[in-house]
Amino acid sequence: MVETKKLKWIFKKDIMVLWRHKPRLISYLLFPIIMITLFGYGFGGTVTDIPVVIVSQSSGPVTDATINAIKSESLYDVTSIINDPNQGRQMVLNGQDKAAIVLPPNYDDTQSSTPKNVILDIDSSDEIVSSALIPTTQALFSQLSNQIGVQQLQASGLTPSSVSSSTINVLSGNQSTILSNPTTSGINFENIVNSINFQVNKLYGNISYIDFLVPGVLALVILFSCMFGMGESIAGERERGELARLFMTPTSIATVVGGKILSKLVQETGRAILLIAVAIGLFGIVIAGSMLLTLLLLVLVALCFVGLGMMISARVSTQADYQQIIQPITLPMMFLSGVFFPVETMPWIFQKLAYLIPLTYANDALRAVMLKGAGLGAIWLDIVVLLGFTVLFFGLGIRGFNRDI
Repeated sequence: MVETKKLKWIFKKDIMVLWRHKPRLISYLLFPIIMITLFGYGFGGTVTDIPVVIVSQSSGPVTDATINAIKSESLYDVTSIINDPNQGRQMVLNGQDKAAIVLPPNYDDTQSSTPKNVILDIDSSDEIVSSALIPTTQALFSQLSNQIGVQQLQASGLTPSSVSSSTINVLSGNQSTILSNPTTSGINFENIVNSINFQVNKLYGNISYIDFLVPGVLALVILFSCMFGMGESIAGERERGELARLFMTPTSIATVVGGKILSKLVQETGRAILLIAVAIGLFGIVIAGSMLLTLLLLVLVALCFVGLGMMISARVSTQADYQQIIQPITLPMMFLSGVFFPVETMPWIFQKLAYLIPLTYANDALRAVMLKGAGLGAIWLDIVVLLGFTVLFFGLGIRGFNRDI
C-alpha cells in the first residue's frame, strides 16, 4: 500500500536534489531546447548556398544571362567571377569553393555550330554537395542549351515550331532532342539544338557516402569515448572516494592527471585504428593520404577531447552531474560539425557556430587527408586550431582540478 505522506516526501526530496545541483538543473532544461532547435531547422534538409566560382572566358548577353541564372538559384553562392580556368580549379582544390563552373571562350558565339564545352570542376570529397550540384547544374545548362538552340534557329531564318514539325522531335523537360533529319538545307540541327556539352570533372574521383562518412565517424567515436570515459575516470572516482584515497599517498596532481590522460589516449587511439581497419575490410575504404598523418591526427583529436572531458569533470562532484552537463555539449556538436550532413545544409547561424566547435576542424582535417590525399600544408590551420583547443581545455582543466576531494 502506498503511503501518501512518504510518497510526497520522496518526491520533494528528489526535486530538491535536482534544484540544489544547478549544473544538472540547467542541463536538464537546456538539452531538449537545443535538440529540438537543431532538428527543427532542417538538418538533412535542402542544400543551399554552396560556394562556387564562375570562370567566364567570354562576354556578351548569353554569358550575362547564364551568370544571372546561376545567381538566381538558391543552391549556388557565387563567391567570385574570374577568367582563368586554372585559377578556378585551384580555388576548388584549396577548399575556397566547392565547384568551378567554367564557360568556354566561344560561349557567346550563337552563330557558330561548334558545341560549347561547359565544365564543372567539383570537389567530389563532399558526396552530399556533389549529388546536389551535379544534377542541378546539368539541368540548368540543358535549359540554356535549348534556349541558345532556339536563338540559333531563329538567326537561321527558321522558327522553332516549323523546325520541330518537319525535322525535330523535341521531348519535354530536360530530355535530349531526337533528330529525324539532322541536316537540312546545309544547317546542322544536331549541333544547333545540342549547343552545350556539359562535362563533370570530379577532382577527387568517385567518392561514395560511406567514404564521406568514415572520417567524421572516426572523430565522433573519439569524442564520445573520451567524454564519457573521462567522466568515469575522474568524476566517477571522485564520487566513489577513490581519488581521495589516491591523494592520501605522496602523489602529485601532475602524476595523477598525466596517468589518466596517457591511458585514455592509448585506449581511444587504439579504438580509432580498429575502426579504420574494419572500414577498410568491410567497405573497401581507401585512404588517399598518409596513414601516418591520419594516425597523428587521431592522436591529436583524442588529446583534445580528453582535455575537454577533464575540464568538465574537474568541476563537478558526481558522475551524474557530469553526464547531464556533457549531453548539451556532445550531441549538438555531433550535428553542427558536419559529420552526417554538410555545413551548407544548416541555417547561417549554425554555420557560424560550427566553426567554434573542435569536432568541425577534426572532421575537416581527417577528410582532407583520407579523401583528398592532403598533406600538412593543406591542414595546418585545422591542426593549429585543434592544438589551441587542446591547450585551452587542459589549462582550464588543471586550474579547476581540486585536490581537496
